[in-house]
Amino acid sequence: MPKLRGEAFWRETLRSAHYVVAPMVDQSELAWRLLSRRHGAQLCYTPMLHAQVFVRDANYRRENLYGEACPEDRPLIVQFCANDPEVFVQAALLAQDYCDAIDLNLGCPQMIAKRGHYGAFLQEEWDLLQRMILLANEKLSVPITCKIRVFPDIDKTVKYAQMLEKAGCQLLTVHGRTKEQKGPLAGVASWEHIQAVRKAVNIPVFANGNIQCLSDVEECIRKTGVHGVMSAEGNLHNPALFEGRNPLVWEMAEEYLEIVRKYPCPLSYVRAHLFKLWHHTLQVYQQLREELAKVKTLEGIVDVNRELKLRCQEEIANQKEGEKPKEGLPFFHWICQPYIRPGPKERCRENGDSGTEKGVRGKRALEEEEDGNSELLSKNKQKKKLRNPNKSFDPSLKPKYAKCDQCGNPKGNKCVFNMCRGCCKKRAFKEVADCPGHGLLFKTKYEKSLSWQHSQRGIQTPDISQRGDAQVGETAVLKEAADS
Repeated sequence: MPKLRGEAFWRETLRSAHYVVAPMVDQSELAWRLLSRRHGAQLCYTPMLHAQVFVRDANYRRENLYGEACPEDRPLIVQFCANDPEVFVQAALLAQDYCDAIDLNLGCPQMIAKRGHYGAFLQEEWDLLQRMILLANEKLSVPITCKIRVFPDIDKTVKYAQMLEKAGCQLLTVHGRTKEQKGPLAGVASWEHIQAVRKAVNIPVFANGNIQCLSDVEECIRKTGVHGVMSAEGNLHNPALFEGRNPLVWEMAEEYLEIVRKYPCPLSYVRAHLFKLWHHTLQVYQQLREELAKVKTLEGIVDVNRELKLRCQEEIANQKEGEKPKEGLPFFHWICQPYIRPGPKERCRENGDSGTEKGVRGKRALEEEEDGNSELLSKNKQKKKLRNPNKSFDPSLKPKYAKCDQCGNPKGNKCVFNMCRGCCKKRAFKEVADCPGHGLLFKTKYEKSLSWQHSQRGIQTPDISQRGDAQVGETAVLKEAADS
């Protein structure tokens, strides 16, 4: 049977999905996907998987895709990050029997994607992307899809989308932000870009960005004409978003924890989900935040959820008639609701600073305050300050280190070669020399070894300067010395 393409693929394989849960690293695991499907999600993606690791590591495949078969978890799209056509296709071939499509991640804007050269940092390399999609489209038995971010220029974004369609992409998800729009600089996603792409291509398009409730989904579809809408942050704070409901936070947590019992996942995933679900409540009950951070077992997390439930129920019982939510929230903190990420200016005000000339105070500026004011330090450094009140973070007071003559790392203060330990070890080994400063005694050990060997034969120990290449055991002795 030939594989379906474009609209037919969306209608028949994806069952005309309108409500989509985004691929989220360590957050869209099987248990969370099942919870989301119970509450209105019609299509889910796996977390972003690294194609090269997926190819070489059987444990990675088993943990992320080859686990227990779960018929309810369909339709499902597996997402990979990759920058090599052959590796991408190898990974996709190993995954295609467990999903309905393979997605190429071209939208990740994080630093790890920049270092690994994948995600949104491939969006200028159109020749490479064409080769990746063409080869995948030729070799795979399932369709290939892509998730992208936009360029600032709408026309370039449209040409980008058309290039991917021509290469063989059968469905396109467009996140309406540029790769620079992330974290506190995220801003508002451009539905105008998404609308332009939808009009310019003949394949199904999903929109991503600005989705906090069901009314946002409906408005996005109406304004952009897309086939479906993908949610990430909104889904994490309210997994019933696509139902149009705002349930109690502990009810969603209880249901999720029950699914985790059946389909286990790392405790770090569970903890991260509950920090999202309970975000507003943990601003009120700070002690529970600490308990959730320290708990080591699933049962311990269940106990924390039970305690949170009791405290919220007590607060509800003591609530005064006509009382309104605090902190400008649309609902009381014990109800699932969106988290509005503060913009740069808001963050500056929170940190007690008016910002730089552009109104943005960078993380590095916070970490390098010279006056030692703890209110202007990063959270991590504030914790260190609490443990050691006399500690200073003034960069001018940091000790200055002399550099290794070979590599530029700090050299050992007593090194005879003026090198760091790694470079010193290589040189001392090569020259059969000692460096007491680094505790390297190649010459001493070599001489002792030769002395012992010759004493066994009744032969006088030769001078080290007269050793020849044929001396018995020399290489073994040096290797032993290097290992020690």
